[in-house]
Amino acid sequence: MSLPVSRRDFVKAASSALALGALPLAQAEEAARRFEPRPTGWRSFEVTTTVQLRDAAGGASVWLPVPSLENPWQRTTDVSWSGNASNVRLAADGATGARVLVARFDAGTPDPRLVLTNRVETQNRVVDWKERPAVAADPADLRHWLAPTELITTDGIVRKVATQIVLGARSDREKVQRIYDWVIVSTYREPKVRGCGTGDIKAMLETGNLSGKCADINALFVGLCRAAGVPARDIYGVRLVPSAFNYRELGANPASLKGAQHCRAEVYLKEQGWVAMDPADVTKVMRQETPEWIKDAGNPVVAPVRKALFGNWEGNWMGYNSASDVKLPGARQGKLGFFMYPQAETASGARDPYDPDSFAYQITAREITA
Repeated sequence: MSLPVSRRDFVKAASSALALGALPLAQAEEAARRFEPRPTGWRSFEVTTTVQLRDAAGGASVWLPVPSLENPWQRTTDVSWSGNASNVRLAADGATGARVLVARFDAGTPDPRLVLTNRVETQNRVVDWKERPAVAADPADLRHWLAPTELITTDGIVRKVATQIVLGARSDREKVQRIYDWVIVSTYREPKVRGCGTGDIKAMLETGNLSGKCADINALFVGLCRAAGVPARDIYGVRLVPSAFNYRELGANPASLKGAQHCRAEVYLKEQGWVAMDPADVTKVMRQETPEWIKDAGNPVVAPVRKALFGNWEGNWMGYNSASDVKLPGARQGKLGFFMYPQAETASGARDPYDPDSFAYQITAREITA
């Protein structure tokens, strides 16, 4: 896939890809959807991760992500755990602050088992473009969210592409809008990618292979924003329940969330503070919401999602952290690019977090109503 070489080429490609498709009127009306998150108050969820390690006779360690976010759209009310580990503790990655439940099982422990229960409250996140942030951001914090990570680089080809996309933009919001549109029209979701992808954006741009999943596509969005001078970050988490707007791909089955991990993104704008973004979910709707791959971002199935996810998101999702380059306490393996999947090591090595059935783990959610 070719990369933008000029602002004119970008505008031409975006205008073409975002035009409405030529569906017959009846089909267009049938395909049209509504996706409009609105303030509806807090929802409470109990999210349970159950690990039952197999073939761990030589001892094992398990690391589970714990929600680390406290903000106007998510808060944690309780964290508890049980099982037969010899030692369990709640820790945090020193560099990123990501909270993690660390469990150690002695050699010979029969049927190693760990159950983590998080109680969280979430709500729809809706931007008010006229509202100013109540508290000014810490300049040091904003510098942190402009800095590169091992996978989200900001120099070289990343900076070159970002500069081309935002050339002539008059505000940070316009820069972000251009990058958001460019990501949607230039990337595509690839269902065959394992897990949520790797998020190596330099490799994506250098090879021209702009396919992937949320950890790839939203990482590219974040990296381009940072390279353009706009603080940005991924938030790694998991979908909890179906979407209220009848989008199958934007929700999850609460009885089995072991494949429901999803990262979102946000950018910092001086006029609004931190603002929700999720171009990866737009590409997911395009690729997987209907039996046929929708390649037109102006299609009536896609258009309301594309519009809404620039500034808003639905509160049917729980965020864990915004951590990159995470070093798990006591782990033999190196740093993780991100941390939203259960991790384990046994005498025979690290378990595959993208294969929950052989790991084995399960994640479920239950909405708590008054």
